[in-house]
Amino acid sequence: MLERLFKLKENNTTVRTEILAGLTTFMTMAYIIVVNPGIISETGMPFDGVMIATILSAAFASLLMGLLANYPFALAPGMGLNAYFTYSVVLSMGYSWQVALGAVFISGIVFIILSLLKVREMIIDAVPHSIRFAISAGIGLFIAFIGMKNAGIILSDSATYVKLGNITSGTALLAMIGLIITGILLALKVRGSILYGILATTLVGAIFFPELVETRNTVLNPLAWVSMPNWKSFGEIFLKLDIRGALNIGFFNIIFAFLFVDMFDTIGTLIGISERAGFLKNGKLERGTEALLADSIGTVAGSMLGTSTVTSYVESAAGVAYGGRTGLTAVSVAFFFLISLIFSPLAKVIPSAATAPALIVVGAMMMTNVGKIDWDDFSEALPAFIAMVAMPFTFSIANGIALAFIIYPIIKLLTGKGKDVHALAYVLCVLFILKFIYLG
Repeated sequence: MLERLFKLKENNTTVRTEILAGLTTFMTMAYIIVVNPGIISETGMPFDGVMIATILSAAFASLLMGLLANYPFALAPGMGLNAYFTYSVVLSMGYSWQVALGAVFISGIVFIILSLLKVREMIIDAVPHSIRFAISAGIGLFIAFIGMKNAGIILSDSATYVKLGNITSGTALLAMIGLIITGILLALKVRGSILYGILATTLVGAIFFPELVETRNTVLNPLAWVSMPNWKSFGEIFLKLDIRGALNIGFFNIIFAFLFVDMFDTIGTLIGISERAGFLKNGKLERGTEALLADSIGTVAGSMLGTSTVTSYVESAAGVAYGGRTGLTAVSVAFFFLISLIFSPLAKVIPSAATAPALIVVGAMMMTNVGKIDWDDFSEALPAFIAMVAMPFTFSIANGIALAFIIYPIIKLLTGKGKDVHALAYVLCVLFILKFIYLG
């Protein structure tokens, strides 16, 4: 049955290799089980409920990827998009989390339609490569900024806007210890470095930091790690999305941001890992439409379960490097996520000081595309730079995207390079200008 479903021999792999590759991928991305609810619960959603939604959406989307596209790509609620969901849409703009979930749902439906109609190719062609690279890097800066803020490494200041926190004690010190631990593990190329870093930092905190005394007994007692999921908490967010509220015209830019970031994050991940694994045939991904459908359907399902946008994870590269070549790897990831449901007590006691280093190092990982920007051509470099810095400086991914799309075609047009710009980019430029004029 497995041979018929996943064509193991054709892909020169075995059941054992695929399962272990799935375990490797899961270990590298399991931090999302704790980090995602830690971020999204700041909207007022229950931590336990979001954690269950995170696990179920990751399991469903990864299973769908394995069965529908037969690729070893794992999916889960995306970093960056969960921060945008929480800090920009809900906390900054003032929308309810129910309306925010409605926006995620709509963006997923639009993504499904674009995938089926292949309209995404036209949109992708309209976005300059420099801005694509800058968006990824900008989200990395945004995530790292949030991680340092949550850890108390940086604090707000009326005179200088931000300042260094007290890194010699408390949460900030523990986070710095965790950052060093995680950095060492990553430098040594230990599989599951981020997860091990979170666990090690939590253990250090439980032993040596008084403020974690309430969780110490749970952390140091393995018998307390296992418990049944809090389904009542999950019931408070399941199917609670407000689609009608999200259809408000003032919400267009938010839906677009969810759609845009998810689309390019997913495409970039799929192409990058596929290149390494040898999946690309003549520069194309044979079952690319199926892979994108798995991603977009996962987003729709995730919004219904109660979490932000679900997307393909670059950590899938760890499983591919181990030898994963088929959808059985993704199916294995789904299985391990489901197993993690019973370890919720352990996840709940992990402090922000332990998850903040994960945000910072993931932010660092997302900076790799900066080198691909043509910094010698200022008509490319300036819009890319604005996209990157506007995201953390304005605390909004959408603002970074919008400003870049406004600046890029105008500079190109006025420097005699207007023909280099896709016609759709001019349309997007006008739409974003109108958005700022009439919608703020």
